[in-house]
Amino acid sequence: MTAEAVPGVALVRADPDDPRVAVLVDEHLAEMEPTAPACSRHALTVEEFRDPAVRLWVAEAGGDLVGSVALKDLGGGHLELKTMRVSPALRGTGLGRALLVHALAEARAGGAARVSLETGAAEVFAPARALYRAHSFTDCEPFGDYRPDRHSVFLTLAL
Repeated sequence: MTAEAVPGVALVRADPDDPRVAVLVDEHLAEMEPTAPACSRHALTVEEFRDPAVRLWVAEAGGDLVGSVALKDLGGGHLELKTMRVSPALRGTGLGRALLVHALAEARAGGAARVSLETGAAEVFAPARALYRAHSFTDCEPFGDYRPDRHSVFLTLAL
Protein backbone atom coordinates (compact mmCIF):
# COMPACT_ATOMS: atom_id res chain seq x y z
CA MET A 1 0.00 0.00 0.00
CA THR A 2 1.25 3.46 -0.81
CA ALA A 3 -0.03 6.84 0.31
CA GLU A 4 -1.20 7.28 -3.24
CA ALA A 5 -3.52 4.31 -2.59
CA VAL A 6 -5.45 6.58 -0.22
CA PRO A 7 -7.69 8.61 -2.56
CA GLY A 8 -6.53 12.19 -3.04
CA VAL A 9 -3.33 11.78 -1.01
CA ALA A 10 0.24 12.01 -2.35
CA LEU A 11 3.40 11.27 -0.37
CA VAL A 12 6.33 13.63 -0.98
CA ARG A 13 9.69 14.40 0.58
CA ALA A 14 9.21 17.36 2.90
CA ASP A 15 10.96 20.71 2.74
CA PRO A 16 11.51 21.91 6.34
CA ASP A 17 11.27 25.50 5.07
CA ASP A 18 7.72 24.92 3.78
CA PRO A 19 5.49 26.83 6.25
CA ARG A 20 2.97 23.97 6.09
CA VAL A 21 5.59 21.69 7.66
CA ALA A 22 5.87 24.02 10.64
CA VAL A 23 2.08 23.94 11.05
CA LEU A 24 2.04 20.14 10.82
CA VAL A 25 4.85 19.80 13.37
CA ASP A 26 3.17 22.31 15.70
CA GLU A 27 -0.07 20.32 15.51
CA HIS A 28 1.86 17.12 16.27
CA LEU A 29 3.63 18.68 19.26
CA ALA A 30 0.35 20.10 20.60
CA GLU A 31 -1.35 16.74 20.27
CA MET A 32 1.49 15.05 22.18
CA GLU A 33 1.55 17.63 25.00
CA PRO A 34 -1.22 16.14 27.18
CA THR A 35 0.00 12.54 26.74
CA ALA A 36 3.09 12.67 28.98
CA PRO A 37 5.38 15.05 30.86
CA ALA A 38 7.72 17.13 28.69
CA CYS A 39 10.72 14.94 29.60
CA SER A 40 8.85 11.93 28.16
CA ARG A 41 7.85 13.49 24.83
CA HIS A 42 10.35 12.89 22.04
CA ALA A 43 8.78 14.46 18.94
CA LEU A 44 11.16 16.38 16.68
CA THR A 45 10.95 20.12 16.08
CA VAL A 46 11.08 21.73 12.64
CA GLU A 47 14.70 22.72 13.30
CA GLU A 48 15.61 19.08 13.97
CA PHE A 49 14.27 18.13 10.53
CA ARG A 50 17.11 20.15 9.03
CA ASP A 51 19.58 17.59 10.41
CA PRO A 52 20.97 15.62 7.43
CA ALA A 53 20.48 12.41 9.46
CA VAL A 54 16.69 12.93 9.31
CA ARG A 55 14.48 12.38 6.27
CA LEU A 56 10.86 13.53 6.45
CA TRP A 57 7.97 12.71 4.14
CA VAL A 58 4.55 14.33 4.25
CA ALA A 59 1.17 13.30 2.93
CA GLU A 60 -0.53 16.04 0.89
CA ALA A 61 -4.24 16.26 0.17
CA GLY A 62 -5.81 19.27 -1.50
CA GLY A 63 -2.81 21.46 -0.71
CA ASP A 64 -2.89 20.55 2.99
CA LEU A 65 -0.39 18.36 4.82
CA VAL A 66 -2.35 15.54 6.44
CA GLY A 67 0.33 13.14 7.61
CA SER A 68 4.01 12.62 8.17
CA VAL A 69 6.70 10.04 8.75
CA ALA A 70 10.43 10.40 9.23
CA LEU A 71 13.52 8.24 9.52
CA LYS A 72 16.49 9.27 11.62
CA ASP A 73 19.84 7.58 11.01
CA LEU A 74 21.28 6.35 14.30
CA GLY A 75 24.37 4.85 12.63
CA GLY A 76 25.44 1.29 11.97
CA GLY A 77 22.40 0.49 9.81
CA HIS A 78 19.96 1.39 12.62
CA LEU A 79 17.18 3.86 11.80
CA GLU A 80 14.59 5.39 14.09
CA LEU A 81 11.02 5.92 12.93
CA LYS A 82 9.92 9.42 13.94
CA THR A 83 6.94 11.74 13.54
CA MET A 84 4.43 9.11 12.45
CA ARG A 85 1.23 11.13 12.34
CA VAL A 86 -2.07 11.25 10.49
CA SER A 87 -4.39 14.23 10.85
CA PRO A 88 -7.49 13.36 12.88
CA ALA A 89 -9.83 13.72 9.87
CA LEU A 90 -7.97 10.96 7.98
CA ARG A 91 -7.44 8.47 10.79
CA GLY A 92 -8.87 5.09 9.93
CA THR A 93 -8.37 5.54 6.16
CA GLY A 94 -5.20 3.44 5.87
CA LEU A 95 -2.93 6.47 5.58
CA GLY A 96 -0.96 5.55 8.71
CA ARG A 97 -0.30 2.08 7.30
CA ALA A 98 0.73 3.63 3.97
CA LEU A 99 3.17 5.99 5.70
CA LEU A 100 4.69 3.13 7.69
CA VAL A 101 5.02 0.91 4.60
CA HIS A 102 6.71 3.79 2.75
CA ALA A 103 9.19 4.39 5.57
CA LEU A 104 10.05 0.70 5.81
CA ALA A 105 10.54 0.48 2.03
CA GLU A 106 12.88 3.50 2.19
CA ALA A 107 14.80 1.89 5.06
CA ARG A 108 15.20 -1.37 3.16
CA ALA A 109 16.19 0.43 -0.04
CA GLY A 110 18.87 2.30 1.90
CA GLY A 111 20.32 -0.92 3.29
CA ALA A 112 19.21 -0.46 6.89
CA ALA A 113 19.41 -3.50 9.13
CA ARG A 114 16.97 -2.34 11.81
CA VAL A 115 14.22 0.23 12.39
CA SER A 116 13.25 1.09 15.97
CA LEU A 117 10.80 3.53 17.49
CA GLU A 118 9.58 5.06 20.70
CA THR A 119 5.87 5.64 21.13
CA GLY A 120 3.62 6.48 24.02
CA ALA A 121 2.38 4.01 26.61
CA ALA A 122 -0.94 5.84 27.09
CA GLU A 123 -4.16 4.35 25.74
CA VAL A 124 -4.33 7.04 23.02
CA PHE A 125 -1.31 5.32 21.42
CA ALA A 126 -2.88 1.83 21.37
CA PRO A 127 -3.84 2.03 17.66
CA ALA A 128 -0.28 3.07 16.76
CA ARG A 129 1.22 0.24 18.81
CA ALA A 130 -1.19 -2.21 17.13
CA LEU A 131 -0.16 -0.93 13.69
CA TYR A 132 3.54 -1.36 14.45
CA ARG A 133 3.05 -4.83 15.90
CA ALA A 134 0.94 -5.81 12.86
CA HIS A 135 4.08 -5.01 10.79
CA SER A 136 6.24 -7.32 12.94
CA PHE A 137 7.72 -4.74 15.32
CA THR A 138 8.49 -6.29 18.69
CA ASP A 139 9.11 -4.79 22.11
CA CYS A 140 12.70 -3.90 22.88
CA GLU A 141 14.84 -2.11 25.43
CA PRO A 142 15.43 1.63 25.08
CA PHE A 143 17.87 2.38 22.27
CA GLY A 144 20.06 5.33 21.29
CA ASP A 145 19.78 8.11 23.87
CA TYR A 146 16.51 6.83 25.36
CA ARG A 147 16.25 5.66 28.94
CA PRO A 148 13.56 3.50 30.57
CA ASP A 149 10.39 5.57 30.95
CA ARG A 150 6.94 4.46 32.11
CA HIS A 151 5.41 6.78 29.49
CA SER A 152 7.26 5.11 26.60
CA VAL A 153 7.07 1.86 24.66
CA PHE A 154 10.08 0.85 22.56
CA LEU A 155 9.68 -1.34 19.49
CA THR A 156 12.09 -2.66 16.87
CA LEU A 157 12.08 -4.50 13.57
CA ALA A 158 15.02 -6.36 12.01
CA LEU A 159 14.95 -5.86 8.24
